[in-house]
Amino acid sequence: MRIAVTYENEIIFQHFGHTEQFKLYDTENGKIVKTELVNTEGKGHGALSGFLVQAGVDILICGGIGGGAKAALSDVGIQLYGGVSGKADEAVNAYLSGNLNYNSDVHCDHHEHGHSCGEHRCGEDKHGCAGS
Repeated sequence: MRIAVTYENEIIFQHFGHTEQFKLYDTENGKIVKTELVNTEGKGHGALSGFLVQAGVDILICGGIGGGAKAALSDVGIQLYGGVSGKADEAVNAYLSGNLNYNSDVHCDHHEHGHSCGEHRCGEDKHGCAGS
């Protein structure tokens, strides 16, 4: 199984559509067997689901994510665990042990406000990013 995490400086990046890097984790029997950092090459919201499909990703762990991106991931069969914050490696290990704290209703709906999620933590309930 291959898990992707939105990634910046060891931390889960909090705005899926602005992700510049993913950390990919290849897992077998509940253990991480290989990791790799990949650049998105400037692809944005709409193209990232295709990027993840090409990378062979089964699961995405991220912070905030908009409704269109959630739908695109669902359409291509990538399982989403959003609203997660903290260190990427710790989140993947928590997922593998069945203890990942995530928000199944996560959404990021503030794009019209003209700011990026880098100004706050989308996993927290600010600016409409965390879900209900």
